[in-house]
Amino acid sequence: MTLYLLSIHQPQGELPPEPEFLADVMRQLGELRDELASTGSWVFGQGLHGPETATVLRPRDGEVLITDGPFVEGKEYLGGITIIDVPDLDAALRWGRRYALATTLPIEVRPFHGRAGD
Repeated sequence: MTLYLLSIHQPQGELPPEPEFLADVMRQLGELRDELASTGSWVFGQGLHGPETATVLRPRDGEVLITDGPFVEGKEYLGGITIIDVPDLDAALRWGRRYALATTLPIEVRPFHGRAGD
């Protein structure tokens, strides 16, 4: 089994105004989580606050500079993550597709080096 990160990339700007839309997305994400858990593939997942809540730590000349705000400015930001433990990339991509359809957002699928705890 291999650990994969499913990154949910959210566009900057206002959330969709229809509460039904977000309620449906959250329902579908809950169903995906339950299904992943039932297969033993769920590791962790959670949404993130917006990039304006970030604090960046940069090493510089033996010190660490602390600044507010995102590491980079962009049209999209990391809106949430899910970590899954599946047999291979094909399985991770199948889950990623389902997350993309549920959220209507881009999903990046990336493997971790080694295993957790290695």
